[in-house]
Parts: sequence; structure tokens; C-alpha cells
Amino acid sequence: MIFGFLKSPSLSQRQRRLQNTPLFRTLKPLEIKFVDGVMHERRYLPDEIIFDEGEEGQALYLVMSGRVRISRTIHGNRQLLNELEPGSFFGDLALLDDSPRSAQARALDGCELAVFFRDDFLALMETDAVIGYKISLALARHIGQRLRYQLDGSAQLEAL
Repeated sequence: MIFGFLKSPSLSQRQRRLQNTPLFRTLKPLEIKFVDGVMHERRYLPDEIIFDEGEEGQALYLVMSGRVRISRTIHGNRQLLNELEPGSFFGDLALLDDSPRSAQARALDGCELAVFFRDDFLALMETDAVIGYKISLALARHIGQRLRYQLDGSAQLEAL
């Protein structure tokens, strides 16, 4: 084929899963390959703690397989905040600062997670500003949606 060099590079199954997450949806195939190269893979057993409330946040996690439970201690009781399935990500504020984790993440099933460390994200922003910009924008949109949802929920509670 004469124009074979114009063809998009083929993505692995893991890279296709990354591209289908909201965080990386706007990235081109070559950009996905680049990001995949700086991510780490971690596996967790059922009921294993991924990170605990109060720990320093160092990474964002993407659920590749399995499910993750996010919970928080409120008035001495553990409260379920969310259960995440493949394609979801969590721990996103850790890419922006080193504040303590506000919740606990625990594997419900055996899980495979793709881990994006803050240091790798910051290095990526320096080496490829376009990829860094796209991820930062997706991250800002995600945090904005979560904040709006929390504010809407508070307004609904106040109306009762």
C-alpha cells in the first residue's frame, strides 16, 4: 500500500481500554501508546486495600478489570461512596497535589489497575505539552462534573 504510513498504528487491547476511558478519550493512537508506556500495571486480590484514607496521594488509578470500592470514615463509621467498574478512574487529585487521600480504595474482586504516578504525569507535561494539555483538560472536566454533582446533591438536601 502506497499510503501505509498514514494508517493509524494498531493498539493493544490494554491501549484500547485506556483510550475508552474519559481521561484519555481525546488522545490519538500514537499518544495513547506514549501514555501507556509511562503507566504501571498493578494487580490486587479481593478485599485488598489499594490505598487508605489519610495516606499521601501519589497516583491516579484506572480500573482495567474487576471492581473497586471507595469508602470513607464518617462519624466513626465506614460509608460507601462509590463502586467503580472497568473504565473508571479514581485518585485523580493525586496528579495535582500531594494532599492526603480523602477516602479508602479497596479491591472488591481481583483487580487489574493501570497506575499513573504524579511524577510521570509531570514529566509527560514537560516532554509532550499537547498530551499533558489533553489529559489536564479531561481531568479538570471530570473534577468539575463531580463538584457540580456534589453541589446539586447538597442543594437538593437543603430543599427538603
